[in-house]
Amino acid sequence: MVKASVEEMLIELMRGVDEVLPSKEFEDRLKSGKRLRIKAGFDPTAPDLHLGHTVLLNKLRQFQDYGHEVVFLIGDFTGMIGDPTGKNATRPPLTREEVKANARTYEAQIYKILDPDKTTVMFNSTWMENMSASDMIGLAAKYTVARMLERDDFNKRYLEQRAIAIHEFLYPLVQGYDSVAMSADVELGGTDQKFNLLVGRELQKGYGQPPQVVMTLPILEGLDGVQKMSKSLGNYIAIDDSPDDIFGKLMSISDELMWRYFDLLSFRPVAEIQAMQREVAHGENPRNIKAKLATELVDRFHGSGAGEKARENFDKRFSRGCLPEDLEQVQVEVGPSGMPIANVIKLAGLVESTSEALRLLKQGAVKLDGKRENDMKRILKPVDDLVLQVGKRRVARLNLIEKKIS
Repeated sequence: MVKASVEEMLIELMRGVDEVLPSKEFEDRLKSGKRLRIKAGFDPTAPDLHLGHTVLLNKLRQFQDYGHEVVFLIGDFTGMIGDPTGKNATRPPLTREEVKANARTYEAQIYKILDPDKTTVMFNSTWMENMSASDMIGLAAKYTVARMLERDDFNKRYLEQRAIAIHEFLYPLVQGYDSVAMSADVELGGTDQKFNLLVGRELQKGYGQPPQVVMTLPILEGLDGVQKMSKSLGNYIAIDDSPDDIFGKLMSISDELMWRYFDLLSFRPVAEIQAMQREVAHGENPRNIKAKLATELVDRFHGSGAGEKARENFDKRFSRGCLPEDLEQVQVEVGPSGMPIANVIKLAGLVESTSEALRLLKQGAVKLDGKRENDMKRILKPVDDLVLQVGKRRVARLNLIEKKIS
């Protein structure tokens, strides 16, 4: 456990935080010396986590380091309801099978950040599936429709006379009841979850519990620095990405965005980050500071030493104009007469679709054996060794073999 004064804890715990409600109550609870129960809920809506998800996980780890109890709540029940938060339409609910499959991957990934010996994992189906119809009616009676319509997305849809299904009102009630069932002292969530977190606070009052403190954290911008990090937008870094991919993607972010990532993703003390900002202001190359961030995050997700190795590979590939020694080899089967280059790029796993490959070819972002290639109609025939590079970070050594026809 990290030894620190209340003032020191406040500095670190408030770092990167958007809002704490009520802030005085939070400070008083820290001063009390009580071991607080810190809750954060995650709906298993996708099988993999990206850096945007780790903003909350990082804050949980900070609380852990200061000796507080951390509960990682998997919303397997709420995931089947579907939360429309931040949307103008209902998010489709997941099936029980999808929720369970995604939840299993979450449990495997969170321990890259959280201490497994100090983390309690809970599923809200544990108490929600045992709730009777009369219990649910009693829960619904503790909140009003007028209060529900204060939530921005509900209000907009109501004023625009667009549908709001009754079950959508249940989502914030169930999320709020989770705090009751867990007797949470503090709940963390993104800024888009503020309404739901406050519902939890009000429900705790209704059930005779001390109301939780609400702590909201910003939604992390993606690699473009504009839109939130999202797999669907392609501006994300998955925590299961390879060390070279994580390092390379982080090195591609803007110098301004780098400080935002330091605040929300790094475990370096605030004072150390401020010292690095002063170094840059006095002429230090931001690229060198960015490499420190990339090394730290690669180490976190792939183990000590992986970050330095990724940095060496990055320097070899881009600073010294050569390829890393352990460049991945990929085997692709092509017909006797060859295969269109866009198809080869996709089958090599360097892009997600042939249309993306064609777009990158048109942009001049593809190289074959170090030479730029923009002929979208080029056919690649069987060859033993061909280095294919897409953009700055995606590189593979290809063995194109002739597909055997039986």
